[in-house]
Amino acid sequence: MKIAVLGTGTVGRTFAARLAELGHAVTLGTCDPAATASRTEPDAMGAAPFAPWAAGNPGIFLATFADAAAGAELIVNATHGAASLDVLALAGAGNLGGKIILDVANPLDFGHGMPPTLLVKDSDSLGEQIQRAYPAARVVKSLNTVTAGLMAHPERLPEPGTVFVSGNDSDAKDTVTGILADFGHRDVIDLGDITTARGAEMLMPIWLRLWGALGSAEFNFKIVR
Repeated sequence: MKIAVLGTGTVGRTFAARLAELGHAVTLGTCDPAATASRTEPDAMGAAPFAPWAAGNPGIFLATFADAAAGAELIVNATHGAASLDVLALAGAGNLGGKIILDVANPLDFGHGMPPTLLVKDSDSLGEQIQRAYPAARVVKSLNTVTAGLMAHPERLPEPGTVFVSGNDSDAKDTVTGILADFGHRDVIDLGDITTARGAEMLMPIWLRLWGALGSAEFNFKIVR
């Protein structure tokens, strides 16, 4: 499958590398490909310099958000949640229509220090905002409840955890669930339509406090039933 991963931070790179490992044709979307390709310092969120990573992943292409989305069958929103709508606008509505948008971002607000709060909650979610902004797209919320490494490699934990999918289009959720299975996720719960993304996103406050309590982000939730 031709897949565009929007965002070149830790989540985007981890996701792109795993997809490429599984045989997908992957393009990373960024605002300025030349500037991204030449970056030798960590980014604002602490992601390692891009150039050495790119050298180790020569099969993954770099393009503008619009060019990456235009050539893709499926688009992964791996941007910072506060910037997701702006990035998707740069990708262009015409390049998103009819396509699956796998949204793995969280609407985190770092404006009041750590741990961050949520920019949207209770009666709305980032997943819903994306679906409203691009009604012709098929938005599926998933994987926002685990850290990047466990998104791509859940086998790093000693026992399987649970991940969730939310979305209005059943075929789109089936496609995403297939990718999750290829990644190694064995317990996937379909929460329902895109409004259920509120619940998945509102797990972040407890997730962040668990990170602090455990001293590590290498954990997942497990629904025992």
